Amino acid sequence: MDAPLWVFGYGSLIWNPEFPVAEQQIARLDGWHRSFCMRSIHHRGTETDPGLVLALDEAPESFCDGVAFRVTPGTEADTMEALRERELVSSAYLEITAPVVLRDGRAVTAVTYVVDQSHVQYCGNLPLEDQAQIISQAVGGRGPNTEYLRNTESHLREIGLQDPDLAWLVARVEQLPTTL
Repeated sequence: MDAPLWVFGYGSLIWNPEFPVAEQQIARLDGWHRSFCMRSIHHRGTETDPGLVLALDEAPESFCDGVAFRVTPGTEADTMEALRERELVSSAYLEITAPVVLRDGRAVTAVTYVVDQSHVQYCGNLPLEDQAQIISQAVGGRGPNTEYLRNTESHLREIGLQDPDLAWLVARVEQLPTTL
């Protein structure tokens, strides 16, 4: 029997997976952290006015808590095609498989998308204030960057995961003029 396909989500996949899910569990991925370290030129910004999206940035002593989704059996090929179309649109993400530990203690291997630090869209270590200024103004093909930030932060809170940087960004962006 083939192993089930698991996908690890840490950003918009948490609240908008866009594939059939048979099971979902809070999960931890070691060696990476969630960060607004990728300029978005398609989904949450444009080439002339890039936004920011979350990516997994390699950090050996860190971890990222997110959600692991077990894909509904029989939909694996369609799911991978849809994920690649969505996540690999500009080649700034790399598709990897990595071990994740589910909250219930199971260890599984999951597909996830990490930032290519050598890609032109990579912008690691931007100060939070700079991130807030960019997010407050950017709009792309999937809508305003502010929506992406708010949805991700609120869904993380709903499932009991705290991300202090995202919470700070939401509060700061609320204070700034936005494009909407």
